[in-house]
Amino acid sequence: MYKTEIRGKLISGDKSLGQISQDILRPIDAKTPRWWYAAMTMSLALFGWGLYCKYITVSQGIGTWGVNNTVAWGWEIVNFVWWIGIGHAGTAFSIFLLILRQKWRTAINRAAEAMTVVAVLCASLFPLLHMGRPWLFFFIFPYPNTRGPLWVNFNSPLFWDFVAISAYMLISASFWYFGMVPDFATIRDTTKSKIKKAIYGFFAFGWVGSSKEWLRYEGLSFVLGGIAAVLVVSVHSIVSTDFAVSVEPGWHTTIFPPYFVVGAIFSGFAMVLTLVTLMRKLYKMEDFITDSHVDAVCRILVFISLIMGTAYITEIFMAWYSGSEYEMYTFFKNRITGEYALQFWGMFTFNAIIPQLFWFKKVRSKLWVVFIISLLINWGMWFERFNIVVTSLSRDYLPANWAEYHPTWVEIGFFTGTIGMFAAGVLLFFRYIPMIAISEIKSVSKYDKPMPEPKIEHHD
Repeated sequence: MYKTEIRGKLISGDKSLGQISQDILRPIDAKTPRWWYAAMTMSLALFGWGLYCKYITVSQGIGTWGVNNTVAWGWEIVNFVWWIGIGHAGTAFSIFLLILRQKWRTAINRAAEAMTVVAVLCASLFPLLHMGRPWLFFFIFPYPNTRGPLWVNFNSPLFWDFVAISAYMLISASFWYFGMVPDFATIRDTTKSKIKKAIYGFFAFGWVGSSKEWLRYEGLSFVLGGIAAVLVVSVHSIVSTDFAVSVEPGWHTTIFPPYFVVGAIFSGFAMVLTLVTLMRKLYKMEDFITDSHVDAVCRILVFISLIMGTAYITEIFMAWYSGSEYEMYTFFKNRITGEYALQFWGMFTFNAIIPQLFWFKKVRSKLWVVFIISLLINWGMWFERFNIVVTSLSRDYLPANWAEYHPTWVEIGFFTGTIGMFAAGVLLFFRYIPMIAISEIKSVSKYDKPMPEPKIEHHD
């Protein structure tokens, strides 16, 4: 039994079922605010700049990037792993918290799932262009062909990434879309616009809300959720194995699979917290995204931050304990005190130290502080991926091969373009799709109703 006296209210305002639908659908029916147009214009400008940088890459080649013979992986793989990590939050929120029967997830999971789909799309662009000849991308598809004995290289990390991304994208998009079908039907039945009624009615698949439909809907949700739960662990484990199968100092370690999975969930939850705070302030969703919801996400981030800090210290300890001079140099000379010390200490501070402020309730209760810390965590996770990729490659076993890596304006523009793409996708989600799952919110609204006191009969 969910006790509001202990856990806090899931919905404020003592709303009826009809009021819940009206409040959540208000941003879709209302006039588009000016700030939305301004934010969309800025996002499309960044996205356009990113498209131009992609054109430069395709037309002139990978030489426009700052990568070299030593550091063959630069910002592109750093940003790929970063976006994939952010994309893990939607499934983690929807599945793991569902398994743990956390009722408070219902106000946040829709935004987390939308964020997952857009983030995975952003991530897929980086390995595609990193091929050098993206028009031949179909060569990594395992399909019967007429090229004779030529087949995909099943030992290639590029093939692993393709399988991981495509499977995760398919399941995440399916899980997100089918979860919106009842809400699309609600818009279809309540809107006065014939155009909206036709569009949302098409996407509602003829949903009428019968008991049979709900039974099949819930069964499908559990099936997709079970598949997605496995993918959350396997996808980032595959990404981490891209590094761990090598013999580069700092990469050849067995801690990478769990380390990458936990880090992905950490960055994803931080981005969810960023979106939740924006939804709450910009769309006045305080009644649905309450202080208890923000507090719960902050508590999870504190716990995961402790795991991340332990992983960082474990890596340093194992480099020292191994007695390998190559591992010692990578961690103590190239990361902690060397050329990339700023990135290392930025990673450690933003991921392992600053989130510990969430131990204090005063910090968790101030929304602007929570928003800033969530951004710092994502910045710290980007530093982490940069540390892993660049520091190990720039100083390998042969000093004659040592080279510095500096990103060019093309790489920076490519990354900012994906940020614009992500922001534009999120803004479209805010404007045209219910940002909170109406049907799920209604299912938990009963927990906020006071329980009737039992009647005690007295017999003389």
